[in-house]
Amino acid sequence: MRTDTAIEAGSLEATAILDYRAPVMRGITERAQVSATSGDPAAVLEAAHALIRTQTRAVYALSERTPASRTLARGYGSCSQRLAILEGVARSLGVATRVRALHVDRTFWYPRFPRVAFVLPKRILLVWPEFAINGWSAASELFGSIGCRGGGAFTNRGAETLFEAAGRCAVDWDGRSGGGEFDLSRYVRADFGYFAHRDDAFDALGETMGSPARWVIDPIMRRIAAE
Repeated sequence: MRTDTAIEAGSLEATAILDYRAPVMRGITERAQVSATSGDPAAVLEAAHALIRTQTRAVYALSERTPASRTLARGYGSCSQRLAILEGVARSLGVATRVRALHVDRTFWYPRFPRVAFVLPKRILLVWPEFAINGWSAASELFGSIGCRGGGAFTNRGAETLFEAAGRCAVDWDGRSGGGEFDLSRYVRADFGYFAHRDDAFDALGETMGSPARWVIDPIMRRIAAE
């Protein structure tokens, strides 16, 4: 686990992935500020989450290093790519972010890929963002405590991805919900701790799928909507 103090503190920097100074990123931040219920950063991020949900279609894209501005401009992205947009908005508002890097067992994705589950890597890297609001708030607790908006457990099926589930506080990677229906800690196989930037996590740990395979498969997968 990473324990360096500077890394634990997160960052406000723009990076190759979190390129929040790009015009399209400035645009969504401004729209979120207009539509938010207040000028409080948490309210603006909640408004931004809603805008990202409606403006970027959920697909099975694989390239984790895609700049947030590109994902937003083309109007589709994976749950990780869409969370990167939210991170970029946060940093542009002066809210520091960091990511926690987890290895999640492939069985977590079996419901989405039942016919090809056997080809999934045994462990899949997930970088889960945290935001410096009320201490550190994980993406799934940014708008309230676990289970804040009700509904059933996240099943990893259909149109709801981790991005949408985070918005209704339905994801718990730590077991804080005490083994309840939102507790997904049973799928976590390794915890690599915190990185100031998602870019750093991928530099250190690599992406789940290597470059040659990703270059071939990503153009196909990013055309497939999560539904």
